[in-house]
Amino acid sequence: MRRIFALIALVLALLATSGHSTEAREYPWCAYHDWSTYNCGFVSFQQCLATISGIGGWCARNPWTYYAPQDKAPYRKRPRG
Repeated sequence: MRRIFALIALVLALLATSGHSTEAREYPWCAYHDWSTYNCGFVSFQQCLATISGIGGWCARNPWTYYAPQDKAPYRKRPRG
């Protein structure tokens, strides 16, 4: 029984100390080669363009990525009068 608890504790310790993130990453750019072949693993537009150069295709924003609203100047209430 002690061995089972020791084994479980060891497995949990290994899982807790692993340096790998389990968070998924959505990249903002996709390379489309035709209507059914695409790769959405690009950090920048230039990286996407470099991938499709010579083989054809087009680059576009990843439709499954959430884009935060652009920073706007803070709204200031103007005085009346």
